[in-house]
Parts: sequence; structure tokens; C-alpha cells
Amino acid sequence: MGRLGQVFGRNVRRLRQDRGLSQEALADAVGLAVTYVGQIERGRRNPTLNVVERFAEALTVDPLDLLEAPAAEDGVSG
Repeated sequence: MGRLGQVFGRNVRRLRQDRGLSQEALADAVGLAVTYVGQIERGRRNPTLNVVERFAEALTVDPLDLLEAPAAEDGVSG
């Protein structure tokens, strides 16, 4: 899978953990199977834009935030 999918997966996992949600709870919130959520977090699935929006809504973030690499990962310091 491409870099964008891996960035998305890491962001989903970090935000899910920050909010104290299990994969099961997040899967319920977005209406997906828990196995699919796990594959997303590991960067093994390419989500559709609809799925990106569903994750963003469930995690209360802008969809673009899920697709953006952290500055340190991006090679930008600041």
C-alpha cells in the first residue's frame, strides 16, 4: 500500500487511542467490521473517500487531518 494509506492508518490509530476508543467501538461508530478497521490502522486497506469522512466524523477531526503526515514524519521540523 502507498504512503498515504499508511499515514491515514497511523493517524486513525493515534486518534482512536487518544480518545480511549477500542477498535470495536470505532468500528461500531463508522459502521465497519473491526477486522477492516484493524487493516486500515495497519495500512493494509485503501479506504474510500466516504470511509475517510466516516472516520473523521467519528473521531471529530477534519478529514484532511487524517491524511496529513505529522511534521516530524514529513521531514519538516518546527
